[in-house]
Amino acid sequence: MALSFPGIGSGLDVNAIVDQLVAMERRPIELLETAKTKLTSQLSSMGLLQSYMVNLQSAAGQLAKPDFWTKNTASSSDATMVSVTARASAVPGSHSIEVTSLATSQSLSSAVIADPANVGTGTLTITLGGTPVQVAVDAGTSLAGLRDKINAADAGVTAAIVQDGSGSRLTLTGKNTGAANAVTVSVAGATGDLASLTYPGGLTENRPAADAQLKVNNLPLTSASNTLENVIDGLDITLSKTTSGPVTVTVSHDATAMRKGINDFVAAYNAVNSYLNTQTKYDEGTKTAGTLQGDRTAVGLLNTLRGLAGQPSAASAVYGRLSDMGIAVQRDGSLKVEDDAKLTTALANPAELSKAFATTDTGLAHGFKRMADAMLGVQGMLTTRSDGLRASVKRNDRDQDRLEDRVARIEERLLRQYQALDAKMGVLNGLSSYVTQQMTMLNNQFNYDK
Repeated sequence: MALSFPGIGSGLDVNAIVDQLVAMERRPIELLETAKTKLTSQLSSMGLLQSYMVNLQSAAGQLAKPDFWTKNTASSSDATMVSVTARASAVPGSHSIEVTSLATSQSLSSAVIADPANVGTGTLTITLGGTPVQVAVDAGTSLAGLRDKINAADAGVTAAIVQDGSGSRLTLTGKNTGAANAVTVSVAGATGDLASLTYPGGLTENRPAADAQLKVNNLPLTSASNTLENVIDGLDITLSKTTSGPVTVTVSHDATAMRKGINDFVAAYNAVNSYLNTQTKYDEGTKTAGTLQGDRTAVGLLNTLRGLAGQPSAASAVYGRLSDMGIAVQRDGSLKVEDDAKLTTALANPAELSKAFATTDTGLAHGFKRMADAMLGVQGMLTTRSDGLRASVKRNDRDQDRLEDRVARIEERLLRQYQALDAKMGVLNGLSSYVTQQMTMLNNQFNYDK
């Protein structure tokens, strides 16, 4: 392989010359790199803006649902005895509940099994609600085997083995509470301990199947379960203990949940507003512009947001503007719950708040929700703007690659040209030295002849 040492022949710094020329050719690439940095920053900012808008979309969407404003909450004066949860259909008010007895499931137990390794043979029949379930017991079946057969039969009871110093017993416990869930047990063709597993008969009832006995607003009621659904409209009541007196259950509108929904909306709006303010402003002090300064999509969104914040609605005659419920627009375009007393008063009137926020088309929350949907949709302004920025980044990458190839070819051509020039100048320098040498010799000879 031939070795090349540019500049040896001519004394010129060929590599430095070529580097300077190539640097000039790279100037468009450097401009593209600067442009890509800006595009990438704008794309990142637009992505974060979309994230903030999703939060606003969600918060506004919550307030735009009519059932959000029908949320109720229920409390009990003694939740250890009577606990309660409210559904949307619950009506605000108070109720007294007295529990005389709880609903129980039946519990039966056998005498000590003489031979737990072999309980005998026969057919055990467990009847619940008039439906008999038969369990065949073969010779050599152990007490544990009998337990497993009963449980596999799904007869409405759970079989278990209880052991103490006197031996092993079989217990049968009803799966469900209530008097209607009492069982009877019979055996046919039984031998061994199996013959004693009957009820009524050989099994002892330790706890009867019984309904709960209670009073609701002094009205006597019974329930097969300790969980009462819609005994009082819209309430799920759980009985845990008998009571020594009335327990008061209170139902009210869930003002805490509604307040949180409004606060979440205000926070989501302010996050978008603050971000757009920062991204679109020009700082005179530092002479720097926000990443989205001058971006028509961002500036347009900021103006739309502020317009919606001050826009009135005819959906409610009581709360036509956010300010009517104590939410004021600040000088920087943000929202603030400025009058908490006003908001508290508004929360006591959820029917009007539902009209104000959730009325289709005209509700205040619907305006923000529609705007967010339009911005974030497939053809939305934020989506298309982000898509456009991604396309610009890809185009920039392609342009850089194309120019890099061009610069590489130019550098290769310049090196060839300057190497050739260097070689020619090396030859000329050699010829110059030879002529100079010859002239010197002639001049010396002439002086000698004289």
